[in-house]
Amino acid sequence: MSNEGSSDSDLEDVAVGEIRSQLAELEATVDDDAERREVRDVMSLVDRLPEPSVSETIRKFTRRDIAEATVGAIILSIPMLVEDGVFDIAAYLLSTPVLFLVNAAFVVLMAISLLYFADFREVIVNRPIFGLVPRRLAGVLIVAFLTAAFTMTLWGRIDWADPSVALARISVVWTVASFGAALGDILPGESSGTDINDELEELGERLGIGDEEGRF
Repeated sequence: MSNEGSSDSDLEDVAVGEIRSQLAELEATVDDDAERREVRDVMSLVDRLPEPSVSETIRKFTRRDIAEATVGAIILSIPMLVEDGVFDIAAYLLSTPVLFLVNAAFVVLMAISLLYFADFREVIVNRPIFGLVPRRLAGVLIVAFLTAAFTMTLWGRIDWADPSVALARISVVWTVASFGAALGDILPGESSGTDINDELEELGERLGIGDEEGRF
């Protein structure tokens, strides 16, 4: 898959080279000084174009990714925290409980689309939980939910005296926070550090839990 990124970069290099070559030929053929200056100006612009970047492949999921997801969740959810419309949406979700599930499914599908299908980065599913659930997807959704719950509690936007109302309001902010968490995770590219899978495996070995196949 990384070969596709390098081939795209090679194609971009060839395209820029062809443009420069054609502009040089055009400069040699024009007779008017003003037109020649215009061609040279265009060539100068082409020379200042940034070098094409190779699309990154993301395989590891590290604690730094969790931090980046948290920052992304906070940035995108802050406007929702001060918006009273959250209360109206939450009340509507409570009035029709099935919409609760529909909204949750929508959040999961959008997170999957951003992480694995949007053309930002090539994200590889590495050692999913129980062989099915990608750890990055689970991590992003959990981080977004906890961030929404924490910030809404901190700013007095929910009252835990009625957990159902609190959960409904959190779910509304969670919808937006999950988008921010997904983007915050993948846009910077692959993070340095130890894969969370390896850290969990090491912790499991210390506690005497887990399995040899690394399914959880």
